[in-house]
Amino acid sequence: MPVRHEPSRPMDRRVRVQGQPVDSYPALPPEVARGSVRRVTVVGEEVLSRPCQEVTEFGSPELSALIDDMFLTMHVADGAGLAANQVGVDLRLFVYDCPNDDGIRHVGHVINPVLDLPDPGSRRLIDEFEGCLSVPGATMTVPRTDRAVVRGLDKDGNSVVIEGTGYFARCLQHETDHLFGHTYLDRLSKRDRKDALRQMADRREDVFARREVKAARLGR
Repeated sequence: MPVRHEPSRPMDRRVRVQGQPVDSYPALPPEVARGSVRRVTVVGEEVLSRPCQEVTEFGSPELSALIDDMFLTMHVADGAGLAANQVGVDLRLFVYDCPNDDGIRHVGHVINPVLDLPDPGSRRLIDEFEGCLSVPGATMTVPRTDRAVVRGLDKDGNSVVIEGTGYFARCLQHETDHLFGHTYLDRLSKRDRKDALRQMADRREDVFARREVKAARLGR
């Protein structure tokens, strides 16, 4: 009996907001217009090296304002994701505006995230360059799984499930690491870590200057 080939469905390329496809979405997330720029913490600061506290209160203006500020700060710093401790706030929360390897944009925030990775038997590790807004100017290759799922809550306490592949899966793993007090430097050998810190020392001032220019361009 001949094999029956089902016609392939065209890929849904719509932007995913909080994991759900939307028919239209602006180049800048709405949160950016409402936010204020915060200082990005730098590796070595204590807030980056300890597990963050769980969020227990939802729906508050303060939580919404923090998310707005994080989106703007991420945009000004040309980031794809940003964790709360990267703006000095000890809470389990991150925001993201990140494409996957198919160019599909994912935008949103996750509170109290739990990361699910494929079983070891089906896990595929990809070595690719990775940077961090808290390690300004440095990039190193880091092995990450090519698929990841994050389960958590939104700012109103509703459940969210965010699935990522490729570069977006890397983003989800990177940001969840932050909330446990880890940066990607912790996944490097001693030699590679020294190399990354050397890169940061050489380039950080240029990175800070670019962020200031972009913030000024936005009038922030």
